[in-house]
Amino acid sequence: MDGAVTKHGNTASAELDVFQVDAFSARPFAGNPAGVVPLQSWLTDQAMQAIAAEMNLAETAFFAPEGDHYRIRWFTPTIEVDLCGHATLASGHVLFNDLGFAAEKIVFDSRSGPLSVARAGERLELDFPKHVIKPAPEALAKIAVCFNVKPVEAHLSEGFGAYLALFERQKDVETLIPDFGRLNALDQSVIVTARGEEPGLDFVSRYFAPTWGIPEDPVTGGAHCTLVPFWAGVTGKTVFHAHQVSKRHGELWLKLEGDRVKIAGHAVSVLRGKMKV
Repeated sequence: MDGAVTKHGNTASAELDVFQVDAFSARPFAGNPAGVVPLQSWLTDQAMQAIAAEMNLAETAFFAPEGDHYRIRWFTPTIEVDLCGHATLASGHVLFNDLGFAAEKIVFDSRSGPLSVARAGERLELDFPKHVIKPAPEALAKIAVCFNVKPVEAHLSEGFGAYLALFERQKDVETLIPDFGRLNALDQSVIVTARGEEPGLDFVSRYFAPTWGIPEDPVTGGAHCTLVPFWAGVTGKTVFHAHQVSKRHGELWLKLEGDRVKIAGHAVSVLRGKMKV
């Protein structure tokens, strides 16, 4: 394992640098908190899962150098996932601001292919794959019973493993009360969305994934790989300003470019420490 080795009695332990970053927010204690653990070589899957469970955040990202770039992996408190936007943004923030990465763009290899984080003025911008969505009217009834307000449409994002439920009004999404028992019984996580009703706001969303150990994710970069092509199809636009209207709230600036989605936002460090493993 990486890091300094110390002895306690007859056992030796390693210490890892650990960061916590609030992503998609310009101020602490908002947006989506992510754990970030830089490595020089990989830990076992079991060790990374145990660290993510200890961090107890929606996702903890681990990255290690491979050639002239990095490989990144993400763990919830219970499972490894294929894609995570906010923890990738947080990892870029740590590399740029804490670890002295000098170039303008960081390239990560991942389970979802090549990803990047680039400087974009005061923000950072993710380059992620677009997810294909298709109508799923047969899912509307089973999604509707999970909430106190009924959606008007249901779609399926196979790339993200989620249903997308469209609601009539922004307020519906903001005040939605989920039934987590019923959500947990679904075969997919659920993105909920509605058209924005404030000046300059294109759409709002929330995201529920209790089967992944995340009852409600505060701000979900990966979900916007589904939301952006959906709203592009509805509006004909390719550039969006969006809010994820969870209790912590998050703000995103988005662009659809071919089969890629650009996802920009702020990030702020709130914690740096050492973890004994």
